[in-house]
Amino acid sequence: MNPTEQSAPFVLSASEYILDNFEPTDRIAILVLNRDFGETIQRITSAQKAASPEFQAWLRYKNANASDIYIGMNPLKKNASTRTKDDIASIRHVYIDLDHGAPETLEAVENSSLVPKPNYVLNSSPEKHQVVWKVEGMNLEQAEALLHAMAHEFGGDPAATDATRVLRVPGFANKKYDTDFYVEARRESTETYHLRDFKLHIDSQDSPRHNYNNRAHRDSSPRSNLSQSEHDWAFAKRALARGDDPEEVIRQIARHRGSDKSDPQYYARLTVTKAQAELMNGRDTPATSRPAEFPINEDELHH
Repeated sequence: MNPTEQSAPFVLSASEYILDNFEPTDRIAILVLNRDFGETIQRITSAQKAASPEFQAWLRYKNANASDIYIGMNPLKKNASTRTKDDIASIRHVYIDLDHGAPETLEAVENSSLVPKPNYVLNSSPEKHQVVWKVEGMNLEQAEALLHAMAHEFGGDPAATDATRVLRVPGFANKKYDTDFYVEARRESTETYHLRDFKLHIDSQDSPRHNYNNRAHRDSSPRSNLSQSEHDWAFAKRALARGDDPEEVIRQIARHRGSDKSDPQYYARLTVTKAQAELMNGRDTPATSRPAEFPINEDELHH
């Protein structure tokens, strides 16, 4: 790393951020989430099209009308129409979401000998950050084990520990607050890292197969007498509200309940479908009208 890079971090636009993190032909997921209307739009398109002026103009329009803008950090297979783990073509990034005590935690990350210098630090909301490293040569299991280890080591959000996670896109406003907060990405390194560059201890407790129990327990009511179905219900609603892919939520619930349900896939899909319906019906502002969508000839999902 040269001295210029250390002393003058480069702030990128949304288009520059996309093209710096992906090859132009990579297929990526862009998530547009409007919490007021209960509307989630996922577009799977090439990085080049996602960075185009036309697509960016559509994203700015949606952002100006109360939608948050997110991007999946790992490219998808050529024919993918969903954003599940099976759809991931390769691992390109690992990341940590710092929600609590973020300024101090960010300093700890950047000064740590356990992880290399981040490629990007995003100011995602007031005193909260998303930290991103470019990587290569990792498989999905290695990447998710590393995500868990980093979240555990630095107190990151344990929900942001799967390879299908979407992060915020710089240049767009965070709409979760009364006042818009514009997300900014600061580039701190141009290196691409490997698993050996991360010195964290990764053991079975960091494995992604343990993630469901932890997340379901955390996302549910604090009451200790919840049934397992109530845990599943709470987990589904929280995951969908965060913008997680419904198919991935179904997959996690079905995997977890495989031993005690005669048809775990049906049970999981029914749970998620009902959770989606409740989230939609529970909004204060009805979706009485919807603006025309940007006409792009790509796979599109409406959840």
